[in-house]
Amino acid sequence: MSHAVPVARRMHDLVEPIPMVNFTADEPNEAMAELGFRNYWDGYFAGRSAPLGRAPAEVVHAAFYNFGAGEVARHLPKVWATTTPEAAHAARQRGCVAALRRILGDLVETPGLTRAADLLAQAAVSAPTDGRVMYAGLRALPVPDEPLSRLWHAANMLREHRGDGHIAALVGERIGGIAAHVLSALDLGIHPAESFGRIHHLPADELAAVMADLRERGLLDADGRFTPAGRATKDRIEALTDALAEAPYEGLATGELDELVAALEPIAARLTEAAARG
Repeated sequence: MSHAVPVARRMHDLVEPIPMVNFTADEPNEAMAELGFRNYWDGYFAGRSAPLGRAPAEVVHAAFYNFGAGEVARHLPKVWATTTPEAAHAARQRGCVAALRRILGDLVETPGLTRAADLLAQAAVSAPTDGRVMYAGLRALPVPDEPLSRLWHAANMLREHRGDGHIAALVGERIGGIAAHVLSALDLGIHPAESFGRIHHLPADELAAVMADLRERGLLDADGRFTPAGRATKDRIEALTDALAEAPYEGLATGELDELVAALEPIAARLTEAAARG
């Protein structure tokens, strides 16, 4: 099987819908609510940061990279008065797997899904952890035996592996976390970028300062849209992110990679369709 796009980009398109159920389905929120969390963001920070243990807010802010000043500190370490990192990760996994089971339905018990889980886990544990904080945290956890749980865990590892590399690419281009959201918003066709859901709630002066810096650097024009230099910067970030995300898939033989692509295609299609329906 030939690949018209970089392997890591194609795999991102196929893998990303699996961990995204954490943000699009009800079951993960319900699982976190069972621990005692009464708002989404407490559950988010508890569940996602759990592999780092009781890391200070400053450490989690650095690892997550794309939150505004003080946002992480509003939730950490407060959440650990409600539960433990171990329980938070288990709840996140339980909720995500329940959502996958509901959405995938008849695909769950197929040999194709089991094979996808095996190959994805093989890839997910084969990359170096150097410089990959979030990925290393997940790598330190046991890989589940049950196929659907293994599929989710492997996909979650690969998502964080890619995310760690994306942060490295952003840092290399001197693009801060909020500025990264601005570039992503414009890339998605959202204008003004300040209306993007991930940043629209931030203080107006904080957003204005980010936009002013991007204009001064020649990355945005007076109307807040990409300049040619800004478009080129975004393209370089994405290309380097893809390049840095290749390592896990280098642990698979060519035939295994093609087999994984074929096994993931119906899974990703089903999940993408369900997410589009809301």
